[in-house]
Amino acid sequence: MTRMVQCVYLKKEAPGMTYAPYPGELGARIYNQISHEAFEAWKRHQTMLVNENRLNLADLRARQYLARQMEQFLFGGGGDQPAGYVPPEA
Repeated sequence: MTRMVQCVYLKKEAPGMTYAPYPGELGARIYNQISHEAFEAWKRHQTMLVNENRLNLADLRARQYLARQMEQFLFGGGGDQPAGYVPPEA
């Protein structure tokens, strides 16, 4: 049976994740309040941030930046967009 969560990102009840995707308190918060669908949206956004900003994930500051962006994206109503980003037309 699928675990359901009240997703704060999607603002609706949706299937949750099967495990905490990040360590610590933030990971537990994501596991309890973010749906699988919302976390997939974050992963797409994270990929864009890494590629467009040319982040080196071996750099501690880059990982800390992504952790802050993840929290802001999932819980704070959005995150940074890469410089010059133009959203695709619907």
